[in-house]
Amino acid sequence: MEKQLTGTLALAVFTAALGSLQMGYSLGVINAPQKVIERHYARSLGVYDEELARRGGGNATEHEEPTDASVVMYWSLSVAIFAIGGMVSSFLVSFVSDFRGRIKGMLYINVLAITAGLLMGLAKMGTPYLMVIAGRAIMGLYCGLSSGLVPLYIGEISPVKYRGAMGALHQLAIVIGILISQVIGLDFLLGNDEMWHVLLGLSGAPAILQSLLLLVCPESPRYLYIKLGKAEEACKSLKRLKGDYDTSKDIAEMQAEKEEAMKEAQMSILRLLRSSVYRQQLFVALMMHFSQQFSGINAIFYYSTSIFQSAGVGQPVYATIGVGVINIIFTLVSVMMVDRAGRRTLTIVGLGGMCCCAVAMTVGLAFQDVYSWMSYISMAAIFLFVSFFEIGPGPIPWFIVAEIFSQGPRPAAIALAGCCNWTCNFIIGMFFPYLEGLCGSYVFVVFAVLLFGFTVFIYLRVPETKGKTFEEIAAVFHHKRGAPPSKPQEEAEMVQLKGSTDA
Repeated sequence: MEKQLTGTLALAVFTAALGSLQMGYSLGVINAPQKVIERHYARSLGVYDEELARRGGGNATEHEEPTDASVVMYWSLSVAIFAIGGMVSSFLVSFVSDFRGRIKGMLYINVLAITAGLLMGLAKMGTPYLMVIAGRAIMGLYCGLSSGLVPLYIGEISPVKYRGAMGALHQLAIVIGILISQVIGLDFLLGNDEMWHVLLGLSGAPAILQSLLLLVCPESPRYLYIKLGKAEEACKSLKRLKGDYDTSKDIAEMQAEKEEAMKEAQMSILRLLRSSVYRQQLFVALMMHFSQQFSGINAIFYYSTSIFQSAGVGQPVYATIGVGVINIIFTLVSVMMVDRAGRRTLTIVGLGGMCCCAVAMTVGLAFQDVYSWMSYISMAAIFLFVSFFEIGPGPIPWFIVAEIFSQGPRPAAIALAGCCNWTCNFIIGMFFPYLEGLCGSYVFVVFAVLLFGFTVFIYLRVPETKGKTFEEIAAVFHHKRGAPPSKPQEEAEMVQLKGSTDA
């Protein structure tokens, strides 16, 4: 009898999610010790005013200590290069996942994470700004690959019944990583002059544990059977993941998918972009990632400290950590509900709720100088905005891409969606301050309009994937395209794809 949930499956999902934890830590770790790191950059560049620092009691603040333009440039590069690394490496997810498999792929890329951690951890012994920038760039390369490989592996090994919950664990691990970085980045722990390099160096620590655990994790049965044609090894892997049971049903499903994959051939990214067969799925996948990044979630984090300050919170950093706790709580809610309520429902509820919160945020910011209590409206809107984000728009885009594509185009689709996500992340990080300067307190009107549009799109164009096999989901999209009339054209395109030398 199939047990569905086993210790080996739990270990495999936990091990893969360590890559997501590392990604979350790397996303959040750079913010808390900003002024400390900038001082070390300034000393290294020879532009640090020691006399001013002494007058400020040896711990000059941002108000007492004007920041040199070269320091600002190197700091901005330290932050932005992480997203650039993610954008570049996300294109390689397809190659890395298929070259030696999902497990070995995750194992090999840990070399990048450990190298990055060492560079940043030893930054005080060399030239800090160069070593931190190099470390952040390499960590970005790691995270771009990990953000594709982790959902791919988890999606392929999860039982249909629990695929949504296990897919949402990727996002849960990210927000836990962000919270850990916020907590240990407090100035009395590691976010200080003596320990900031250790704080950054710990970015590579989860990779060491993950490398050890990956050695005992089974390879994806879908990869073994469909990609390599190793039926016996696929059966062993299935039994390790689900217990000692009759694997014939799962093998039959993979065989059907393999036959489809043989028609499809292996898809390159360029061929996927040009194929009309997968245009619907690709459009949905990219729009899901657009909705995640252009929802305004990063803008909320950007604004949160100033809103908490205006609400009279004495230590806004602790309120920001409170937002991190809310992140985790509502991601857990998503994990519990995603296989009951469904992906589509949770995404629509999440985006719609965020739209209402963005409106409330705009009203609160616009009138907080007139009515002091309006700042509390803004503060409540932050917590609700984050809650709605983690219910659906946060976790679901990461794993739904693996669900709506069959084996042939799946790695290329995940690579494209990942690149889209990282590119949007970079655009928001670079241009939001300018947008905020232009629009002021009305900046969230832009996000409210975008969120409304995304909600309507999801309602009209995204099917429910809860409880469906990969083949059943593919059939929904073919039905939406009106598959029967276009079958000859589709078959002709499949033949063309199969015969192409660069597919």
